[in-house]
Amino acid sequence: MNAARIVAVIQARTGSSRLPGKVLRPLAGRPTLGWIVRAAHAARGVDEVVVATSTEPGDDAVADLACQLGVRVVRGSENDVLSRFALAMQETEADAVVRLTADCPLADPHLISSVVALWRTDPTLDYVSTTLVRTLPRGLDAEIASRAALEIADRDAESFHRIHVTSYLYDSKQLFRTMGVVVQPAANDLRVTLDTQADADLLDAMVAELGDRPPSWQEVVDLLRSRPDIAMLNAAVRQKRLTDG
Repeated sequence: MNAARIVAVIQARTGSSRLPGKVLRPLAGRPTLGWIVRAAHAARGVDEVVVATSTEPGDDAVADLACQLGVRVVRGSENDVLSRFALAMQETEADAVVRLTADCPLADPHLISSVVALWRTDPTLDYVSTTLVRTLPRGLDAEIASRAALEIADRDAESFHRIHVTSYLYDSKQLFRTMGVVVQPAANDLRVTLDTQADADLLDAMVAELGDRPPSWQEVVDLLRSRPDIAMLNAAVRQKRLTDG
């Protein structure tokens, strides 16, 4: 029996409402998209890394950069992100998909490896994630969904679930077999995702301390706990609700 094929799909587009072009923004001299591609490649158990962007002309630069980074590009709907993932899953013949977003440049390859390992241990699980009970800083999420679960979501999900890709899986608690990963002490009050200029300022300050490499989640938390001057840079940023799209 062949081993299950796991593909990391990175959603990326330039059309951010709060920080346009953020995935192309340089961070320590490397495009933000390049950070997450590198982290995905460093994760154990991932067979292929793919960038899923839109067919809009404004995202040609994302596709070009992904090609320069040496990864396959899948292009689909700008707003129906779930359909983009379903397309990527079909084109790569994936048995399970790791969902990553290009605006989370400090993703920890060890966390990605952990959710992949859990799913490989029990591939009857539909969804394994660090977000079922959120204990990590926002921006370090790692999720994997089975092909069967994503096919059901792509068939049945509506409204904001088509933007957030996996929200249908963790909202429909009776339909899917899920497993969560938590850490202690909780650090879910912190934020290292890139959505606003304040987030960009924080990430610039962090990589100036951590260097041009994928940090561990412990290093991220330790730095922010020891440097409140950095943590405060984006403390006032409000995370969008799922229903905000």
